[in-house]
Amino acid sequence: MSDIGEDDRVRTKTDDVGADVYSEDGSIRSDFITSVAAAIADRDVVFLRQHVARLHESELGDLLEAIAPDQRLALVRLLGKDFDLTALTEVDESIRLEIVDQMSNAQIAEAIGDLDSDDAVYILEDLDQEDREEILAQLPFTERVRLRRALDYPESSAGRRMQTEFVAAPPFWTVGQTIDYLRDEKDLPERFTQIFVIDPTFKLVGVLDLDQILRSKRQVKIETIMRETSYPVPADMDQEEAAQLFEQYDLLSAAVVDENGRLVGVLTIDDVVDVIQEEAEEDIMRLGGVGDEELSDSVLETSRSRVPWLLVNLLTAFLAASVIGLFDATIEQIVALAVLMPIVAGMGGNAASQTMTVTVRALATRNIDIHNAWRIIRRETGVGLLNGVLFGILIGVVAGLWFEDVNIGGIIATAMLINMIAAAIAGIMIPLLLDKVGADPAVASTVFVTTVTDVTGFFSFLGLATWWFAIH
Repeated sequence: MSDIGEDDRVRTKTDDVGADVYSEDGSIRSDFITSVAAAIADRDVVFLRQHVARLHESELGDLLEAIAPDQRLALVRLLGKDFDLTALTEVDESIRLEIVDQMSNAQIAEAIGDLDSDDAVYILEDLDQEDREEILAQLPFTERVRLRRALDYPESSAGRRMQTEFVAAPPFWTVGQTIDYLRDEKDLPERFTQIFVIDPTFKLVGVLDLDQILRSKRQVKIETIMRETSYPVPADMDQEEAAQLFEQYDLLSAAVVDENGRLVGVLTIDDVVDVIQEEAEEDIMRLGGVGDEELSDSVLETSRSRVPWLLVNLLTAFLAASVIGLFDATIEQIVALAVLMPIVAGMGGNAASQTMTVTVRALATRNIDIHNAWRIIRRETGVGLLNGVLFGILIGVVAGLWFEDVNIGGIIATAMLINMIAAAIAGIMIPLLLDKVGADPAVASTVFVTTVTDVTGFFSFLGLATWWFAIH
């Protein structure tokens, strides 16, 4: 069986140095994938434990996505207890479910017992209710209660993302008591940067950074050095809003509190980075009308996710076609119109997409509101006017020379100006109106904006041509 070369050692969790499992383009090295595939085929458990089981969870996740489906399942079976279930938080949902479906509930329960609570919730939330309850029933009481509490919060909320393991201390403790507690207590999170200060009812009263502990004398009371402003995150807050708090206040972690202000968990920066990435990907996918599609989805699943918005696009295309049908007699007389009219609609659509993308992203990041909306609308209208004049003159000159008709050049220049202004207004107003009525502008904007630019472009160009040649 082939093996990895002497100079191509795999980086592991325990290696301080070593070659990446990644090639220069950021993908898993092909020779490593070949070696793993050969080891799976030969059932070489020793090789897999040595080179795969010790990979970082993100590296193992990338490897699972790179190998064939049957190899994934075989790899999980061969590794057994050595398979790091945390890697399933790094893969597409379809791959995660594919692997979990092949594991018994007893295996999942045993593996989840070694995970942080936020990772455990991430895996449990995708399971059927019956399987989830069976797995939870096999966990220790305290852990079961913590996970159930997190699962009770809405999907995509801070409560679902939080880690229920945290360090808390009462305000009347001294620094010395706190340090002794941290040294002696066995059941603490593996990593933490803050100590939360709570009263007897578990209500959050402040927060204390570890550097403050280290710089203070042992006899100093916690309440005298804690910070009262800790930017607590309500457990039912949307995860995207929580991520914006981290960005605004440069947080590394934040307390998560219930409706009564009691501490229930902690949200950490590593989870927030995942949220930011997920939300950005979601916005991009929705702008394209492909929903929650993933690269690992089958042909049928991918087609099913794209069909609804393609049908809507088809209906709006008929609307644009009906506008063209109103001027079929003019088009028959002047063939140049048929050649040039896609340019007007296409330029308008591209200009509107630019404005729409900026607007949707500004709405998602809360950078546009009632205070600056009209200023931005005026700016985008001005941009549309300026670009309309610029490209109108350009296409007017080209069209006039091409068809040796100054009338054609003037008509398309005017239509271009009209459509570029309409595109700018539609690109910003439609997302704002959809957001105002509670619809998702990332999902619905594209269809409506495209319809506006197509209809306006065709109607202005063909309407102007019909009117101009009728009076001449």
